[in-house]
Amino acid sequence: MVVVSAPAGQREKIPHPPASSLDLATIMRTVGDPIRLEIVRLLADDRPRPCNDLSGVLGLPNSTCSYHLRLLREAGVTRTRAEGTQRYISLRRDELDERFPGLVDVLTR
Repeated sequence: MVVVSAPAGQREKIPHPPASSLDLATIMRTVGDPIRLEIVRLLADDRPRPCNDLSGVLGLPNSTCSYHLRLLREAGVTRTRAEGTQRYISLRRDELDERFPGLVDVLTR
């Protein structure tokens, strides 16, 4: 088995949709799930959270939490930043507010 790792100092690329392509219908479908809406509410304090913390707070297995986080990232609701083996999740509040003013406030009530 061959293990390939990124060169030192190079971060893993995690794909995120550009803010200009965010679609309100896709976002609403994605946050329509109670677990994903709860994740958005947990991230509303604008503190990036490790995946492990979110799965612990939600009482979900890591694999289930990762699934929901992937859907939120692909819809453009969250941003995932790799730091070593950790993945930090944050809400894309500024980009969402710019594209859909007031949306984050409604979702995080």
